[in-house]
Amino acid sequence: MKAEDGCRLRSTRRGLLKGAAAWGALGVAGPLAKPALAQAAPLRVGLMLPYTGTYAKLGQFCDQGFRLFVEMNGGKLGGREISFVQVDDESKPETATDNMNRLVSRDKVDVVVGTVHSGVAMAMVKVARDTKTLLLIPNAGANDATGPLCAPNIFRTSFSNWQVNFPMGKVIADAGHKKVVTITWRYTAGQEMMAAFKEGFAQAGGTVVEELALPFPEVEFQALLTRIASIKPDAVHAFFAGGGAVKFVRDYAAAGLKGQIPLYGPGFLTDGTLKAQGEAAEGIRTTLHYADDLDNPANKTFLAAFAKKTSQVGDIYAVQGYDAAALLAVGLGAVGGDFSQRDGLVKAMGAARLDSPRGPVTFNKAHNPIQNIYLRDVRNGINAYVAVAQANVDDPARGCRIAT
Repeated sequence: MKAEDGCRLRSTRRGLLKGAAAWGALGVAGPLAKPALAQAAPLRVGLMLPYTGTYAKLGQFCDQGFRLFVEMNGGKLGGREISFVQVDDESKPETATDNMNRLVSRDKVDVVVGTVHSGVAMAMVKVARDTKTLLLIPNAGANDATGPLCAPNIFRTSFSNWQVNFPMGKVIADAGHKKVVTITWRYTAGQEMMAAFKEGFAQAGGTVVEELALPFPEVEFQALLTRIASIKPDAVHAFFAGGGAVKFVRDYAAAGLKGQIPLYGPGFLTDGTLKAQGEAAEGIRTTLHYADDLDNPANKTFLAAFAKKTSQVGDIYAVQGYDAAALLAVGLGAVGGDFSQRDGLVKAMGAARLDSPRGPVTFNKAHNPIQNIYLRDVRNGINAYVAVAQANVDDPARGCRIAT
């Protein structure tokens, strides 16, 4: 791993919020755009995200990132005006099918953007496959969405659960840790993330000595933390996000484990949560497809614009929403805003190269991003870049039958 693969943007959070720069040009590449369709009705985009509950902030940032890109393009994508229909999915898989069907059948949306929770996303994927609705997934990493349930009309602008966890196996092994305990919520995302880490760690010569879990979205960690203390592993690999990540990191430190047993995880453990986690998060190392201080023009433009719009510092959830809009813009631009030209739109999206705040992004045959996975370290309240953990990581898309 080379230092030149990425470096730090030295602006502080305060500087970003106070000194938001001009928004600048946007970097997306695809087939040459056609002239926009004249006087077409606005394209209806359904935003099905969690606006309440454990993942509320994550959903809100996905929403704000998507809307920001649209606003930066004058309220249009690919020359086509955009309107929104918003649904709170509450991170509840049991209501996801009904919510998705209402967006498609009652609200007549053209595109659905969602969601955060993998269980909710799987229900959305099934409806999208049945109805041929264009679905853009701005977060949920369920492997099956771009695996056996892949489809031409389904794109993901975030990650797969395998993609962000497999590289951590080598990272932890290279740090000299041979015996690791994993801990997560017992649901699709948590189970897939731990399986991917375990695969990578085993390949690097390590052993997972115990796998701990509790039901989503429970946050009573004390008994499990006591168990970790009794096992005395070399390190812990954990996945929690949102409010659950805040409490876990604080409880981990309060239990006396911080500084005794190194804590690692996918980046969601510390993304969007550092202010609430405070000093307890310092020193945690994570792998993710974004770091707060990535030094590239697209990231500087994004952070400045997001700060100006929201008075907050953008994170990976906002980036993923922003890139979902950028990808849709590529497709619409290729067909002059004419959404009825679905084949051309999908082809252009599949061939897109996004100049994302996270770095260059392309898409594999299953429409999952091919992207760098970075090693980050929490320092002075940011997820600071350390190195590229693995470059151009392509999810294996196991079970996907889309023809190349």
